[in-house]
Amino acid sequence: MVGVDPAEPGPGQILVKARASVLNYNEVDGCHGRYLTINPPLPYTLGMECVGEVISAGPGEEAWLGRQVTSSGFGAVGAHADLVLASAAMTFDIPAGLTDAEAAAFFYPFHLAHLGLFERGRLQPGETVLVHAAAGGVGSAAVQLAVEAGAEVIATVGNDDKAQLVRGLGAQHVVNYRAADFVEAALAITEGKGVDVCFDGVGGEIMLQSLRCLARGGRHLTVGFASGIEAEEVPMVNGRILCFGNFDMLGVILAYTPPEIAGKIAGASGMPVPRFNPPTTDIAQKVQDHLLSLLADGKIRPIVGGEVAFEELPQALEAMEARQTTGRIVLLR
Repeated sequence: MVGVDPAEPGPGQILVKARASVLNYNEVDGCHGRYLTINPPLPYTLGMECVGEVISAGPGEEAWLGRQVTSSGFGAVGAHADLVLASAAMTFDIPAGLTDAEAAAFFYPFHLAHLGLFERGRLQPGETVLVHAAAGGVGSAAVQLAVEAGAEVIATVGNDDKAQLVRGLGAQHVVNYRAADFVEAALAITEGKGVDVCFDGVGGEIMLQSLRCLARGGRHLTVGFASGIEAEEVPMVNGRILCFGNFDMLGVILAYTPPEIAGKIAGASGMPVPRFNPPTTDIAQKVQDHLLSLLADGKIRPIVGGEVAFEELPQALEAMEARQTTGRIVLLR
């Protein structure tokens, strides 16, 4: 094992002594060298999120010193290290009453699901939500938030154990996509109307099929590409589909940024997209406050699908790639 000296935190950065971190599917893509958005020079340390104590802080971030936090590695990498250079804008105090594993499974799934369903998807009580990969970390968070918001949830999963999990989270309808056509099921459940919101962390062909069961005025949320990150680079929807479908297609990203910096990033050259419009830290705090109130009232809970030792990271990533995991897999130090 080769040790790597941590960088000193600069403006907007902190250094976290990590006790736990979380597996993400984009790490699988990173291992295969196919994730172009997060593609730093080799070698680099995998990992997006960690839990631990802030032991150093950059200029202006000294208030974080000594606090127990959940945070994101700066540049969305490095969180599986013992000492993690992290983004202060993507850092929150560990919610009261949660273990390290639960705290690690809380931040990213619930923030991403909240941004998708409410800020972007404008979900209303009584609407129907189709949640793909509903037994995963982000999917399970979306199911819980949609149920709590008074929506009718149609959840897709790949086996009976996952179906049992999402039913326990309140999903009113569960479809095993390996055994049934989720499009036909969604249309039958909605009596042909279609779903109001599709929460899609799978992408690719699943995205195209999902548009077949989207209602007039419906909203398709692109929150990830677990079916294969290559789909991120492929144009898939033409103008005819949008005109005839009469629905919205919405992108969702979790990359909180201070407002005064966000505008500068959006206009910077060298970005992998024409324009980058991240949610700002004022939105982050509103989301966190709402989630903490739901958590305190017992209306949501993080789903920890497994806790593994650091030495088991390769095997855990292989299990994730084989679709054998549920919830969040937490790497403990």
